[in-house]
Amino acid sequence: MEYSTITILKDTLFKPERSSHSTVITFDELKALTRQGALFKHLLHYKEARLLTYRLDVIPKPFLAALLLRLLSTKSCYFEDEQGNRLAISTGTLASLFSQALCGYVRKASVIDRIRREVEVLAGEEQTQRPRVPLDLSATPVYLRTDLCFGVRSGGSIGHIAGVLNNIDSFTAKPVFITTDTIPTVREDIETHVISPSKEFWDFRELPSLLFTTTLEANAIRLLSNRNLSFIYQRYSLNNYSGLKLARHFNVPLVLEYNGSETWMNRHWGRPLKYEALSEKIELLNLTRADLIVVVSEAMRGELLTRGIDDTKVLVNPNGVNAQRYSPEVDGSSIRKKYGLDGMTVIGFIGTFGKWHGAEVLAEAFGLFIQQFPDYRSQIRLLMIGDGELMPQVKERLARFNVTDEVILTGLVPQVEGPSHLAACDILVSPHVPNPDGSPFFGSPTKLFEYMAMGKAILASDLDQIGQILKHEQTAWMVRPGDASALMDGLKVLVDDKELRDRLGATARNDVVANYTWSEHTRKIVEKLKGCCG
Repeated sequence: MEYSTITILKDTLFKPERSSHSTVITFDELKALTRQGALFKHLLHYKEARLLTYRLDVIPKPFLAALLLRLLSTKSCYFEDEQGNRLAISTGTLASLFSQALCGYVRKASVIDRIRREVEVLAGEEQTQRPRVPLDLSATPVYLRTDLCFGVRSGGSIGHIAGVLNNIDSFTAKPVFITTDTIPTVREDIETHVISPSKEFWDFRELPSLLFTTTLEANAIRLLSNRNLSFIYQRYSLNNYSGLKLARHFNVPLVLEYNGSETWMNRHWGRPLKYEALSEKIELLNLTRADLIVVVSEAMRGELLTRGIDDTKVLVNPNGVNAQRYSPEVDGSSIRKKYGLDGMTVIGFIGTFGKWHGAEVLAEAFGLFIQQFPDYRSQIRLLMIGDGELMPQVKERLARFNVTDEVILTGLVPQVEGPSHLAACDILVSPHVPNPDGSPFFGSPTKLFEYMAMGKAILASDLDQIGQILKHEQTAWMVRPGDASALMDGLKVLVDDKELRDRLGATARNDVVANYTWSEHTRKIVEKLKGCCG
């Protein structure tokens, strides 16, 4: 049977209507089909194929994506973005994209060599030779968001970026935000400049990130040349050292927010980088040359010490929360009504379904719960908020336990709607799993602090910092990480005991307001910077 349309969703919140004559899948689901060898069943199976994405100019591997669309459709196919821009995939388009990819292939060796030489020169410079202008917090701080991730409207990175930007001028002058994309919930009065990467080399996995330092540096110098700056704050991203170069150009300190080794994460949660040795040199260059490194956990601090980083310039600063936006006062009734949750005990999870989030473990635990206690099937629901790489595994486990009808998968929701979704829940779950290589879990999940601020009962993995922030039977119910049976037992305890849920939620709320707000987080950064560079 030939279906009318297949829509592939890539970095977009759009949710096209599904019908019996159309197929809608995410890009992650498409990759799963490819890995399973099931994609050939879809070839030339549709009259129309489209890739619906956030922006046309930042589609990874555009030639291969266009070729795939062409092979799926017998008639029309096209790229389309959220602004309504459309690129038809004709024979001419394929030829143009192929030529662009071929040109990039010819040039990439010289580009890599140029960057490698620059990194070696920077690494060989003496850091202490240049006298620095004294730290002046009345001058303008600059925040750099250099990730080449686009259309991110929710998640921990959004919470952290907005948390720092929205609070830092309580302790400094108002910041300038230089970014690759707009970030939800950042205050509208903060001066923001969006710098787009070059359109070259998007057919090659790592080259856009390696090239972006040069692009951002040139644009930032133009934007900031007539300013008095206090310091550069960079949220470190793969292969980017623009913060270092800008701090060097303007003779001001560099604050590096380090959320873990990009080379390690690609090796263990994705696939090893092709230019891993160069990426590691860039990572170490940033770490050695930064004046202050902000990490969210002791595990990250320990990793930096093993790499020879000076402990005196490392600040361990867990993530935080906006305790006004995330609050017991938030009304979740509209969400409960939307999903038919009135009268139910609702178990909630929010996240990007990454390999460390444990969403698939929660799906299995919920399935075990219904299997072992079938009388609860009509009384409880699981609300899973978000989407991501492991969604296919989540769906497989729900189907295996025949609990698909008892679970609501909302898909991605905007950051501003996160609090109302959490407010619709009675129990909030943080089922994080250990690192695959046995190393310490180095995260500081923002969902943890958002859960605490909501005043809801929390069920969480007793895993490194999570187990340090939360206390069993005081602010949460803690279970063995990665163990679906233990998670199921925790669910049973909390579902059955509303008084315990209320007590845990109230205590957690008091703790987070006292110790883990974004205001307190940014205050600690500025105080440490004054100690390092004042």
